[in-house]
Amino acid sequence: MGLDRDRLDDLLATEYSGDVAERRVVVRQAADLADSGQYERDTAVTLTPAVVVDELADAPDGSVADRWNWWIGSLELAFGGYARFGVQAYRT
Repeated sequence: MGLDRDRLDDLLATEYSGDVAERRVVVRQAADLADSGQYERDTAVTLTPAVVVDELADAPDGSVADRWNWWIGSLELAFGGYARFGVQAYRT
């Protein structure tokens, strides 16, 4: 079934700073992460929009991409293999 991209975008827009382009790339990376099954294998938790928003809440202040990269960095340290899901750039 995959991650509900529209729901994630709505939640991110409500909870965190960042423009449409920034949210779009985070949503795409989150969907890729969910589709890979890696997060679920490593944590035994299904990646849902609510899980993403909750995890990003733990990050230091910053835009949605900053928070996403902080979370991906912590997953990389804990499990390895997550760097490819980081946000490198997005069009504004």
